[in-house]
Amino acid sequence: MLKPLKKAVLPVAGLGTRFLPATKATAKEMLPVVDRPLIQYAVDEARAAGIEQFCFVTGRGKTAIVEHFDVAFELERTLEARGKLLELAQLRAEQLDPGCITTVRQQVPMGLGHAIWCARSFIGDEPFAILLPDDLMQCDVSCTAQLAQAYRETGGNVVAIEQVPMERVNKYGVLDIDQDMGRLVSIKGLVEKPAIEDAPSNLTIIGRYVLMPEVIGHLAKMERGAGGEVQLTDSMAKLIGTQPFHGLRYEGRRFDCGDKLGYLEAQIAFALARPEMAAQVREFLKGYV
Repeated sequence: MLKPLKKAVLPVAGLGTRFLPATKATAKEMLPVVDRPLIQYAVDEARAAGIEQFCFVTGRGKTAIVEHFDVAFELERTLEARGKLLELAQLRAEQLDPGCITTVRQQVPMGLGHAIWCARSFIGDEPFAILLPDDLMQCDVSCTAQLAQAYRETGGNVVAIEQVPMERVNKYGVLDIDQDMGRLVSIKGLVEKPAIEDAPSNLTIIGRYVLMPEVIGHLAKMERGAGGEVQLTDSMAKLIGTQPFHGLRYEGRRFDCGDKLGYLEAQIAFALARPEMAAQVREFLKGYV
């Protein structure tokens, strides 16, 4: 019987060095896009997929992420006293239920695979989603919800994929395709950051996954891959042939908010998607282009 997808792991231990000095004292996941931090977008996306339990894999200086999802009694009282009921309602709508957040510490930066292994007790024997908050998704249907539907259809591992120019494949986990069915592709192999001439395709994994718990057993071996780190892609590849493994061409747009230009583009795109400010944004952009 297929287990329901109720858990999500969010690796948030990175230092955000590409955004220094802004991230010197602020977690990069707390950087706002318009008026909401990146971590809030990721959590809301997961909630839209039916996720009920969240594990933040944190590092030093990341306490603001957890505090963001706490109840701010003083702030709520002040908003209520000042009649700011719309803002108060928004805060309360985004609150998570008590006990649904777990945090674990990744003490040393040994790669994404190591970060996921750190959440092993939270994962247990259940399927789980992974959301990398740096990848900000703009989708009519939550990207994680699309993955959850594909998981229910295929009964196994599913990763969100997109096509990139061949000259950029060495920055991603790349798919070796078994069968291309359009929306879904079955996978016969995965390669992390291959040399351009060795890449089996230009279909790459983005920061959204639904994985079976058996991946933890492979991660536990702590085998080092590209960059000398414990690569999640390497352990996922070992599941192929023993479990269903598919890539999903999701519907929507991804913004790489780990990159300054991607972050700036996300600001504009999400502002233009807000009816109350789209006209003003279009107007002031005319002065720059």
